[in-house]
Order: sequence, then C-alpha cells, then structure tokens
Amino acid sequence: MAQLRDEYDKFEAHNAAIIVIGPEKPEAFEAYWRNHRLPFVGLPDPTHTVLKRYGQEVRLFKLGRMPAQVIVDPKGRVRYVHYGHAMTDIPSNAEILGLLDQIEEE
Repeated sequence: MAQLRDEYDKFEAHNAAIIVIGPEKPEAFEAYWRNHRLPFVGLPDPTHTVLKRYGQEVRLFKLGRMPAQVIVDPKGRVRYVHYGHAMTDIPSNAEILGLLDQIEEE
C-alpha cells in the first residue's frame, strides 16, 4: 500500500479512486490506516464477502489472502484483474497508470 500512497497524486490525476479491501476487523483496519497515513479508502472485509465475490485466493501456507488488483471503469465494468501468487506479486504503479491511460483513451 505504500507504493499507492507514494504516488497517490498520479492516481488522482486520472480521477481514479483507490479502495483497499482487507480481511481485518474494523478496529484493526482503522488503526492501520491512521498509523500509516493512507490517503485512500480502506474497507474492512472480515467476513470475506468481497473476496468471495471477486474470486480472490486464500492460501493458508502464505498467511492469508493473496493480493488482487481490479480496475473498474466509470460504467462499472471490470477492465483489468490481477491475482497475485505471492504477497510481492503486485503490478507496479506505472503498469496500473498505463492501463488507466488506455481506458481514458477509449
């Protein structure tokens, strides 16, 4: 999430909303957001409702949910999905910003 925070202004320039959904309970999620001063929206999902809807994978041997990135366009269409195979398997900001450029051009 630090990479998103560090270049948050670039996402704002694309009128992109970043929403991070995590498995923690609301209290823990709020504390994390406050301690790390994250400028985007964070939603706790302790019952895994969103996880199940989007097919995000849980791997117990890798300590929980694998990362997933989803781009939804202004019309509500899913335009990009990346399911990580490890906690470090996350697309770069440059890659995501490039995809946002493509969507804006269409």
